[in-house]
Amino acid sequence: MIPLQEASARRREIEDKLKQEEETLSFIRDSLEKSDQLTKNMVSILSSFESRLMKLENSIIPVHKQTENLQRLQENVEKTLSCLDHVISYYHVASDTEKIIREGPTGRLEEYLGSMAKIQKAVEYFQDNSPDSPELNKVKLLFERGKESLESEFRSLMTRHSKVVFPVLILDLISGEDDLEVQEEVPLEHLPESVLQDVIRISRWLVEYGRNQDFMNVYYQIRSSQLDRSIKGLKEHFRKSSSSSGVPYSPAVPNKRKDTPTKKPVKRPGHEHDFRVKHLSEALNDKHGPLAGRDDMLDVETDAYIHCVSAFVKLAQSEYQLLMDVIPEHHQKKTFDSLIQDALDGLMLEGENIVAAARKAIIRHDFSAVLTVFPILRHLKQTKPEFDQVLQGTAASTKNKLPSLITSMETVGAKALEDFADNIKNDPDKEYNMPKDGTVHELTSNAILFLQQLLDFQETAGAMLASQVLGDTYNIPLDPRETSSSATSYSSEFSKRLLSTYICKVLGNLQLNLLSKSKVYEDPALSAIFLHNNYNYILKALEKSELIQLVAVTQKTAERSYREHIEQQIQTYQRSWLKVTDYIAEKNLPVFQPGVKLRDKERQMIKERFKGFNDGLEELCKIQKAWAIPDTEQRDKIRQAQKNIVKETYGAFLHRYGSVPFTKNPEKYIKYRVEQVGDMIDRLFDTSA
Repeated sequence: MIPLQEASARRREIEDKLKQEEETLSFIRDSLEKSDQLTKNMVSILSSFESRLMKLENSIIPVHKQTENLQRLQENVEKTLSCLDHVISYYHVASDTEKIIREGPTGRLEEYLGSMAKIQKAVEYFQDNSPDSPELNKVKLLFERGKESLESEFRSLMTRHSKVVFPVLILDLISGEDDLEVQEEVPLEHLPESVLQDVIRISRWLVEYGRNQDFMNVYYQIRSSQLDRSIKGLKEHFRKSSSSSGVPYSPAVPNKRKDTPTKKPVKRPGHEHDFRVKHLSEALNDKHGPLAGRDDMLDVETDAYIHCVSAFVKLAQSEYQLLMDVIPEHHQKKTFDSLIQDALDGLMLEGENIVAAARKAIIRHDFSAVLTVFPILRHLKQTKPEFDQVLQGTAASTKNKLPSLITSMETVGAKALEDFADNIKNDPDKEYNMPKDGTVHELTSNAILFLQQLLDFQETAGAMLASQVLGDTYNIPLDPRETSSSATSYSSEFSKRLLSTYICKVLGNLQLNLLSKSKVYEDPALSAIFLHNNYNYILKALEKSELIQLVAVTQKTAERSYREHIEQQIQTYQRSWLKVTDYIAEKNLPVFQPGVKLRDKERQMIKERFKGFNDGLEELCKIQKAWAIPDTEQRDKIRQAQKNIVKETYGAFLHRYGSVPFTKNPEKYIKYRVEQVGDMIDRLFDTSA
């Protein structure tokens, strides 16, 4: 049972908590009442504010609308005034710009184009808004006059500032391919930069606003003339330079830096060898007539043409770069095609004239014409990739001009080669044309000289032969691997075999002709010397050049064969001395016993042997001294061999009969000592002895 005292305490505690709770509740009630009152006051204030805002809005909105309308009206008025000013300005365009248009664009292109823009806008305005107004006719006439002035200005700028490219600059451009520094220092400026910019602006205006393409014709006609004149000027420069100094030079261009290296003589573009035709015209002329001066002229013409071809490529490239800035893109190829026609046709015509001259010369058996064709054809082939690149996009007829010329040159070149080979075979055996001393025949030296010249043009000559499908002529089968899809494109190995076969054919024809010519000589010994000299000359010439390697491609034993022929002719020559040595040969001598007196018949026989030997020796030495063996080594070899034979035979004879009393006057018969005989033979083949 809980004690009473504790219960009383617990009760008082509860009552205290209850009292506190009641006080808290009373405080909350008071706070809520105050909050409600504040809320009511705020709602009242907001309601009053809302009422005032509505009144203000109802007052301001009409004023705003009125102000907005006034602003809109003001803007419309300003726009109307601006439009009126703009429209009125069109009516003043003619009077404002007439003076500028009348005076032309020269010296003030920017201002002039600005005036033309105003006139253009005026024309568009009147066409759209007042097509029947007189003002439209005025501005139209003014626009047409302005356009004509721009066209005239374009023509005037192109005419006044388009200059011929000087030959020295062209030569620098060509020879500067391997000299980048010089090439950068000598830019090819067709038009001054300021003029070029004016020309570009006029051309763009004429295309965009003038709806005119006539200026493109003006452009290509003027530039075409300059291109053609530049190339012709280079050709004339070559003629003048070559006539004065023999080799054209490219002088240093003004305004170069002081450390610019001195220009070297111009090299023929694309050539590894400087092919000179000096003395070769006569060598290839079957008439062997004097052609003094003609060979040099051929060389000048050849060099000039080759340089003109290279100049055309470089100048045409430069012209296209210029044209790209001036002519609209979709007209560039056609305009360029027209621009290059005169210069290109001039080159092609000159090339065809070379071909035509070569054909006529071949008919006359004047094979010097081939000298012009070879270097030109080689250069045309080397330049063809650049040609094709330059002519890309031009008409097919333009692109085909160079291949057509190359084909013509290959055809005439192959014809010249074949006719030359036939001419070597059929050269007549004219007695008056034979060397009296049995030396090398002119036909031999000419043929070898010609073949040696082919070494500089092996690929060209091989291609000439291959272009005519001469494999059948030479019995060389065509291997599909040796030809490409092009009928005129053969492998270098096949062309080399063709050329080797051709050279062997020429040498074979030459050998046959020499054998025929040798029969003109009545003396077999002179005939042998003649053949020996010619065979030896051929062999030495083959060995000193690459001809022997080229011949060996199809004739492995050619060198050995010539040596055998040479030795055979030496033996034939040596037989001419038998009529001398037979007199004193042991088999023909009388036999007698030592100490036994000779009979008259024996003495007479010994006298005849001495006399026959002496007369034969003197006769042969006299005759053969006038013969010639140009090769010192061969001459000494033949002399020594013959001297050994004769001295040995004569020495034995003299030893046997020199002390025999066969005559009272031994000095009459024993005229020569052995050493004297040797000296006489040493003077053979020496007209100065």
